[in-house]
Amino acid sequence: MTGMAPTVRTLIVDDDFAVAAVHRGFLESLPDFSVVGEAHLGADALRAVEDLHPDLVLLDIYLPDISGLEVLHRLRARPGPPVDVIAITAARELDTVRSAMAGGVVNYLIKPFTLDVFTDRLNAYLAHRREVRRVAGRANSGALDQDSVDRLLRVRQNPQQARLPKGLSLRTLGLLSSALAEARTDLSAAELGERTGVSRISARRYLEYLVSAGLASVAPRYGAAGRPEHRYRWTGEPAPRSSP
Repeated sequence: MTGMAPTVRTLIVDDDFAVAAVHRGFLESLPDFSVVGEAHLGADALRAVEDLHPDLVLLDIYLPDISGLEVLHRLRARPGPPVDVIAITAARELDTVRSAMAGGVVNYLIKPFTLDVFTDRLNAYLAHRREVRRVAGRANSGALDQDSVDRLLRVRQNPQQARLPKGLSLRTLGLLSSALAEARTDLSAAELGERTGVSRISARRYLEYLVSAGLASVAPRYGAAGRPEHRYRWTGEPAPRSSP
């Protein structure tokens, strides 16, 4: 049962105290996670990992002393058990995302995002963590067979095979992803819905998921009436195919 399992000890790293407090509130709404500390500088984050031994670090990239990417590099170079890292940042440059992925982040969340998106990504991480523990528990003398390795790497090999939020389907995700990629420009949820025959509300849910997965970016555009409209652009490569 979920309630019997130990909580995931989480360290929040963000230079903005208010944003860190929001992330703490998000985490405290999830029973499988506990906050063991906060850090607002990269150097403090490294010390906190050594002192608090978290299972997971929510890591901002833009830090005032050293880059979050440098923090990630040093975490990977330290001896002892590895710590999982989810990047939570406004940084959306392709080189930054690639560097974070090369550094082994388990997910990349672009600010701002909703509680629903945050919850979906943390629950997906939790499911993967539990799968790792199940596979490790079945391994003889710590050795894994090929099937076990393949299961652990499946999400990295194809992010669209990750567990989707409730109500989303891989087929529709592939359809909308392909349409957004082929547009080669930014689209609103309504425009993408018109191109694919999906309702605006449904299109927006899928677009928010793509943003949370690091496959799309979102930016407001202000019209004549002054009301902002969210515009989405494909940032992943290559463009995904719709599932058969």
